[in-house]
Order: sequence, then structure tokens, then C-alpha cells
Amino acid sequence: MPMNFWVITMIDVATAIEHLHNGHPTPMIHSDLKPSNILLDKDMVAHVGDFGISKFLGEGDVMKQTMTLATIGYMAPGIVSRKCDVYSYGNILIETFTKKKPTDNYFAKEVTTRHWMESSLSKGVIEIQDVDLLKREDEYFVVEANCISSIMELALNCSTKLPEERIDMKHVMVELKKIKQRLLNNIKHVYQRW
Repeated sequence: MPMNFWVITMIDVATAIEHLHNGHPTPMIHSDLKPSNILLDKDMVAHVGDFGISKFLGEGDVMKQTMTLATIGYMAPGIVSRKCDVYSYGNILIETFTKKKPTDNYFAKEVTTRHWMESSLSKGVIEIQDVDLLKREDEYFVVEANCISSIMELALNCSTKLPEERIDMKHVMVELKKIKQRLLNNIKHVYQRW
């Protein structure tokens, strides 16, 4: 699939989560956002599914600590809030563009996908990105490498340890749309859906 497909898919997911968080008077937290809960329809539009452990955040509700109900590696530790979904989304961005899952044997408590990416990103995006996604001989290698680099920076801003340091889903959507536009502005042909 072309790079733009993956960017648009991540925009679709961000839009769905942002709608859960801000589209209703009572915000909803998905609480188990992971790749297997992202489904593509016949038009290749991404949708978020499996709301089995989702939570509504009503006024006066006592927030609960996140427990083992959510998938290990994707759920942020701490208090259930919108920022938990942002953390999960950051891990999905990392996995989508690197093929590294937070549940891979390589990662332990001390080494998360975020820590791995932070230390590896300084070597260049080509060192961490999914080898099937981008190759040096690709026509738009530099443009697409810059796209992945911007997305990885966004993923880092989503997956910080402290919830108050994470950006919100509205900001994620804005940034992804900017990344998509830069990608399209620098690629001569336009992909089917986009």
C-alpha cells in the first residue's frame, strides 16, 4: 500500500477517537485501542471497533486506575482519561510505520517501543521504519522518509509517560492532516482515494 494510504488510515482512526472524546456531551474513552480493533470497510476506510471495555466519563465520576482489562503494551498506566487513548494511539502509530509491536519479546518493562524509537530515531528514520513501507530506491524516498519522521515525532508526543505531557486527539488530527498535505504537495501523482 502507498504511504498515503497509511497516513489516511491513521487520520480515520484519529477522527474516530476524537469524536468519542469530544463529539458528545459525555466523553467516551475506548480503553482498548490497538491494531486489531481497527477495521477497514470495502472502501478501505478505517473504523474503530470493540467497545467492550469503553467508559463514559461523566461529571463527578471517580476515575479508576487502568487495570489488566486493556491490552498490555497499548494501554497507558494510571488514571482512565482521554490521554489513555492518546497513548494507545501513539503506540499504534509506531507499530504501523515500524512493524514493532509493544508486545514483541524485544521489549521489556524498561524498554518500550517509545524508548526504542527515541534512541533509534537519531540514527535516521530508515533505521526504524518498516522495510516493506519505504526503500531507498523508491521514487519519493526523501518525501516519504520525511513523512515517517514527522509521524514518529507525533507518536512520541502521544506516548509520553506523563498524561499531562501528551497532546490531545484534536491536535493529533491537525498534525496528521498537515503531514498528509505536505506528502501530497510533494508527490506528483495522487492515489485513488486521496
